[in-house]
Amino acid sequence: MIKVDHLIKEFKLNRRQRREMGEAFKKARAITAVNDISFECTPGKIFGLLGPNGAGKTTTLRMIATMLKPTAGNVIVAGYEVNKEPQKVRENIGFMTGQTALYDRLTPNEMVKYIADLHGMDSAVMKRRRDQIFTLLDMHDFAKRRIGRLSSGMKQKTSIARNIIHDPDIMVFDEPTSGLDVMTSRAIIDLIHSCKEQGKTVIFSTHRMGEVKLICDDIAIIHKGKLFFNGALEKFEAQMIHSSFEDEFIHMVEEA
Repeated sequence: MIKVDHLIKEFKLNRRQRREMGEAFKKARAITAVNDISFECTPGKIFGLLGPNGAGKTTTLRMIATMLKPTAGNVIVAGYEVNKEPQKVRENIGFMTGQTALYDRLTPNEMVKYIADLHGMDSAVMKRRRDQIFTLLDMHDFAKRRIGRLSSGMKQKTSIARNIIHDPDIMVFDEPTSGLDVMTSRAIIDLIHSCKEQGKTVIFSTHRMGEVKLICDDIAIIHKGKLFFNGALEKFEAQMIHSSFEDEFIHMVEEA
């Protein structure tokens, strides 16, 4: 389970940054990227975090994953507070982003084994888990090729395998299908469905509205760091005043 409670994140601005951001920030000493948001993600459901570029989605997910420290508020992941027990949070979380950051000289097999060793996984358990993941993501054909020679889709799959090899209870996906072809995107969506079926807690950030309708149970919409909707997808659809999900989303953001 993930519980986000009155979360705030501010970034200090230096003189150059204030100048680059324009007249409105000329005298600002900081910018608030996430402004007092609260929500919960429960096991066995897929929680969609939605918003336009710059809304604060990635900043929120990075605080959940202990990659950024909150300015104020609290996040509890699998029963552990991110500020007090960050290592425990990392042991129970898998964080997937569009930025793969892999070692080009390693193969997918070697990359996954390296991460499994860092988590202290038993060798037999690791091999069984690796084979399951590689089958699900259709990775066996390139498992022994160097990562530097792989396509972007293959690298994305390798990154996913690396981040879930330790079988975490909490899964965080930050726009994992961005820029990928249809086949690779579908494999990732299938993986997210599989996480739900296993009873994992899943939070999923995307700007593709079709994916939201396809996989999400609950959603939250943020814009300029503020939360504008938080609830079941069915609730959102019931209050829609436009015919399409995309039009309703755009309307809500523009109104905000």
